[in-house]
Amino acid sequence: MTGRPRTPTAHLSRPVKTLVRSATALAAGASLVVGCGGVPGVTGGSGDGPVTVMTWAPEETGATNKPGMPAMAKAYARWINSHGGLNGRKLNVITCNEQNDTVGAAACARRAVKKNVVAVVGSYSQYGRSFLSPLASAGIPYIGGYGVTDAEFSNPLSYPVNGGQPALLAGLGRELAKSCGPVTLVRPDTIAGDEMSVLLDSGLATGGHAPAIDQQAAEDATEYDQHVVRALERATADPQKKGCVVPALGDHTDTFMDSFRRTAVDYPAVRTASVLGSVDQSVVDTTGRTYEGAYVTGWYPASSDTRWKAMRQVINAEAFGDNRIDVADAGVQTTWIAYTVLKKAVESLGDDEVSATAVRRSLDKGLKVSTGGLTPTLSWGYQNLLAASGFPRLINSHVTYQVVRKGQLVAVHKGFTNVSRTLESVN
Repeated sequence: MTGRPRTPTAHLSRPVKTLVRSATALAAGASLVVGCGGVPGVTGGSGDGPVTVMTWAPEETGATNKPGMPAMAKAYARWINSHGGLNGRKLNVITCNEQNDTVGAAACARRAVKKNVVAVVGSYSQYGRSFLSPLASAGIPYIGGYGVTDAEFSNPLSYPVNGGQPALLAGLGRELAKSCGPVTLVRPDTIAGDEMSVLLDSGLATGGHAPAIDQQAAEDATEYDQHVVRALERATADPQKKGCVVPALGDHTDTFMDSFRRTAVDYPAVRTASVLGSVDQSVVDTTGRTYEGAYVTGWYPASSDTRWKAMRQVINAEAFGDNRIDVADAGVQTTWIAYTVLKKAVESLGDDEVSATAVRRSLDKGLKVSTGGLTPTLSWGYQNLLAASGFPRLINSHVTYQVVRKGQLVAVHKGFTNVSRTLESVN
């Protein structure tokens, strides 16, 4: 998980909001949607015509990249179209390089509006305010975003399939509180990064642990030697308790850990931990024993779990040899689940028109979506929304705990852990 570069948009909200503000925003957004949401998606999905959607993610940038998400979307479209389409309709997927900046995110959103897409599905962007405003104005639902910004959990047209960064960090804090001495969080020096310490601390607090030491770092640095030294000095400050270092720098977490591996031998032993998106099985595979014993919180079962069999079959059939698609990547997994939601929503409409408005109404009415055990049953009906002031659109607050053992990410606990109470305590 990663943050975003600083921009002049200092007014962007943090996840610490009051329930009154969130409720007001929801009401205002809902009124806007009802008034003007019927146009987009009509030409993209009416009658027996194709259902047109968009998937975007940053590619070939200096920070975090998620090329596997649009690649997975294209593979899914080829597979579903070879099996009769979405309820008999062809699925047309448009992809967009979000470029990891506000201009790129807004440009992708405007293109989605221009193309009259039914939905934006299974996408990644750190700039929620930039893309959600154009989508909301056009009534286009955002299904299955990666969950890196708080806006994805407050905008009424967002339908998150996981608990995003909030659930991962709150869940990690809960787990580390059981066994860690001093905790040092190394995170991006960005607006999104600022949110991380609050969320990790909320989890630590549930176990009576002191707040983590908040250490900022550039998300696109080429080396982190000095950051590693500071993190180790802080984590080993108490000789009576084994400290923990938590790097959460997205794609650059591996760069941090490369320095950490060389430097840690000169310090007392510490435990490392991170979140899915900064560490996954593919990262572990390329770094030898660097992550051995590290805790990682995720949204879904480990990539080796048999519940991913269907996704693997689609990749083997439609994208074999495409090295952009990694079955262990949380972005690829999120895209798969998001398209599962889209498929269920379109099927629920039967022979009726498939439009942005129709898809949104189906989801708002409490459509239940089974993901084969990869998540709890997903539903965005009012009764399913989490009662947390900063995250009114969050419906899935479950996380999984994994640990690296003999080079493999394996489950620490069987099943999911619900961190809703921890999130409700964030202030």
